[in-house]
Parts: sequence; C-alpha cells; structure tokens
Amino acid sequence: MSTNPDVVVLREGTEGLSMESYAETLRERLPEHTVALARTPTEERELVPQARVVTGITIEEELLESADRLELFACTFAGTDHVPMDALADHGVAVTNAGGIHAPGIAEQSIANMLVFARNLHEGWRRKSNGEWRHFQSREFTDSTVTVVGLGSIGQEIVQRLEGFEVETIGIRYTPSKGGPTDEVLSFEEDDVHEAFSRSDYVVLACPLNDLTRHLVDEDALATLPPHAVIVNAARGGIVDTDALVSALQFNGIRGAALDVTDPEPLPNDHELWDLENCLITPHTGGHTPKHWDRLADIVAANVEVLEDGGDLENAVYVPEGN
Repeated sequence: MSTNPDVVVLREGTEGLSMESYAETLRERLPEHTVALARTPTEERELVPQARVVTGITIEEELLESADRLELFACTFAGTDHVPMDALADHGVAVTNAGGIHAPGIAEQSIANMLVFARNLHEGWRRKSNGEWRHFQSREFTDSTVTVVGLGSIGQEIVQRLEGFEVETIGIRYTPSKGGPTDEVLSFEEDDVHEAFSRSDYVVLACPLNDLTRHLVDEDALATLPPHAVIVNAARGGIVDTDALVSALQFNGIRGAALDVTDPEPLPNDHELWDLENCLITPHTGGHTPKHWDRLADIVAANVEVLEDGGDLENAVYVPEGN
C-alpha cells in the first residue's frame, strides 16, 4: 500500500467497471504521481487521510475529519446530489464531476433511436420474432425537425451527429442569447417550448432534472406535439410525466417514445410501458462505453496538474474561495 499517495481511488465501482482498471488508467496518465487503490474499508480509512486527491462515487464524511492533505474530490458520476458537498466545503475541498464523459454514447444511442422510428425498424424486429416475411411502411429522417432540449455536452454531441442528415434543428437552452449549434435556439419559457414542440418530428431530452424541467413533457406539452412526433428521453425520467406519456402512446397522441430513463426507475416489470409496441426501453445504458475510464482519467489527470501549476479545474462543481 502506497504511503502519502497523490491520488486515492475508492473501492466502490460503477456501471460494472473495475476500479482497478480506473486506477491503472490514472497511473498511465500520471506517471510522475502515486496512485493508490483502496480495496477495503480499512484501506480507505488509512489512505484517504494521506491523499491530495480522492476519486470515487462518493466519500464518507467521517473520512474527511483527518484528511488534512485533501484538496480535490473527483466524483465518478456526472451528478453530485449524493455527495456530502457541505462537509467537503467545510474542509475546503474542491469537487469535480464526470460530466461529459457519457455524451458520445448517449448521442449515438439518441440518433439510433430516431433512426429506428424513422425506418420503422422495431416493426421489422417484431415481425422477425414472429417469423413473418411481410412488408411494412417506413419514413425518411431527411427533412425532419429535431428539437434538442438542453445544449450542454450531451446536446452538443447529438447536434454534431445530426449534421449530414439534412434535418432542421431547434435547441432549447436556459440562455438562448448565447446561441448554439442548432439552426434555431429557444428558451425554456413555456411559450418557447410549445413553439418548438409544435414544429417537431422528434424531441430529444438532454437536459438536467431540476425544478424547471421536472415534468417539462406533461399532458399539455404532449398535446402540442404533432401525432407523428417521437420523444427520445436520454436525460432523466422525471422530465417526463409518465402517466401522460402512457396515455399519449396508447391513444395515438404521439407516434412513439424511446426511453433510456424512466420514472420510476428501475421500471417495474408490470408497468404499462413494457407492453406498448411504440415504446422502446433500455435500462439506462445510453452512456455506457468502454472508454469510460479513459475519458474520466483525462479529466482527473488534467486537474491534478492544475492543483500543482494553477488554473481552472475542469468539470468543477465546487471550488473553495481563494482557489
């Protein structure tokens, strides 16, 4: 076990990926630094007080009491609601997250889901499972209007991949005055959302879940969508009112939905959504990628250098005053 390690990787893994692989990837990025993997609770208690940087899903508050060297906690999730932010702030520890590392996978899956509905591939798969050689009608994705709700790292990756498909794009963001990569940028104001939805063939949700976006796609918003529209939720389940969505899918209010996230999540096995042929469901796997640790290690390694040489931390969630 390393003494006074620069970086300590906590033992709890994520997405079925090995934390040992994460530690090894960090060692490759930081050959001049000591990276230690805490494999047990005892090793966490021994190593964290010696570390300058700790990285993992979260950190127990009691470990902070003796972590006098600790300057940075690098969360391996994009969200930090589960992290003891107040305790870390009280100890003057900066916090970063894994925002952006899932964006390429989520963007690819969002594009794939739109193409499935454009070409009606799910009907082809259904007929294949029944052994039916029987033709069905498809559509074209070309000339569609795609609204991307949220133009952060995920939304931008989606819009980038839409280039070349010859579609019109509308972006919805908090500050539309900043512009964006879409053909048109609107705000989260109710009138703007309805304006975008009224013209949309596809709506991709790529925004955070907060007080403003919770149930953004409700009965009223679904009523504004054209009946041939498709909802793709690549963000958080709570952005969609599930009961309203079920009703819209059952009674042809919209053509379909592709959900990588649901509310509730996990989706109970007796939920109505499972039985709807016009609803595609994946178990929150859109961001999974074999490059997970590579992308995260790049961020953490860059921030280790920032601690030594100065500058702004990448993916900063909290930075103590004076840093």
